[in-house]
Amino acid sequence: MADRFEYQSDSLSLPARTTFAITPHATAEIDPLPKAIFVGTGGNIMLRAVDSNTDVLLKNVSPGQILDIRARFIRANGTTASDIVGLA
Repeated sequence: MADRFEYQSDSLSLPARTTFAITPHATAEIDPLPKAIFVGTGGNIMLRAVDSNTDVLLKNVSPGQILDIRARFIRANGTTASDIVGLA
């Protein structure tokens, strides 16, 4: 199949080129660093953004929501949402 965008440079404003499951963890960094996060099953998400020094709790995230946050960590402690997908 021809890809008309194959040679276009990737940037934060372009759609994701890859997706991957994210399992919340106490200390593991998300790799690769996502452009955004899709939440399949809603709940709370404890995360740390790429340029932040502290974690923040996002409460009552809706199922099916896309968070435009470049998260470096999604912590197991405090996260009740599931089916989380990284968009990179």
